[in-house]
Amino acid sequence: MDLKQLEYFVRVAELGSFTRAAIALDVAQPALSRQVRLLEVELRQNLLVRNGRGATPTEAGKLLLAHGRGILHQVERAREELGRVRGALAGRVAIGLPPTLARTLSVPLTRAFRQQLPEASLSITEGLSATMQEWLLTGRLDIAVLYNAQPVPELEIQPLAEEDLWLVQPRPPGLPEDPPPSPIALRDLADLPLIIPSRPNAVRMQLEHELAAIGLRPKVALEIDGVSAILDLVADGAGAALLSRNAVASSIRPSAYRLRGIDPPLRTRLSLATSAQRPTTLTQQSTLELIRQTLAATAPR
Repeated sequence: MDLKQLEYFVRVAELGSFTRAAIALDVAQPALSRQVRLLEVELRQNLLVRNGRGATPTEAGKLLLAHGRGILHQVERAREELGRVRGALAGRVAIGLPPTLARTLSVPLTRAFRQQLPEASLSITEGLSATMQEWLLTGRLDIAVLYNAQPVPELEIQPLAEEDLWLVQPRPPGLPEDPPPSPIALRDLADLPLIIPSRPNAVRMQLEHELAAIGLRPKVALEIDGVSAILDLVADGAGAALLSRNAVASSIRPSAYRLRGIDPPLRTRLSLATSAQRPTTLTQQSTLELIRQTLAATAPR
């Protein structure tokens, strides 16, 4: 049994599509299909049901998928152990970050990763929490930082930090930064035109839940799925936004905005998530600790 064929099969089974697997593996789809078919011929079993909507594992395929994940994990661990003999951990780690943190964390995290894990490689992808959770399950990501993650059997979730949400408005010309404006009541948010991401964004869902608890709903002026675009529109006077202080501090012109606290506070929970179906490697465990350290070092004082 060829390890490459096994890896190809596992990725197709996890993603449910030869097309998506070929993109993820960066191989031509005909070559991918041929290798998986050779594996089926060798095992004398149909491993996948192919149809117009994709590919799903047969009963034999499900059995091989469970074994294949373990085999590939053991191979990765063996590579790591050999790397430790050389004095360094190796392997590839794919991390997912929410847009509000990606700009702040990407550079210092990459710098720390290169310093402490020079034999390993790093991939960073931006995404919404709901999307990154799916990517963890399909194997596209090894680690993700999620907002307000809900416990599910398929994920290992570790608390990371809490962030206050702030009302972000354009700073009027000539307005001094001090003293800071007084907090705005939670119920008064319902009267403001808001620029917020579309569902199922974690901040959007939290705001709707909190306002619904007091019989209100947000007034959505614009739905924009991008922090930079949201801040540009706020600066242009199109409405207000709810963001973390980190998101504003890492923008191009943080002085262009005025931040107001919310009473009672709105707080989002940040968590580190990994797949419960694939045990973390030593390199991934080291990366988890690097994320914790980097977030603590970059948190606004």
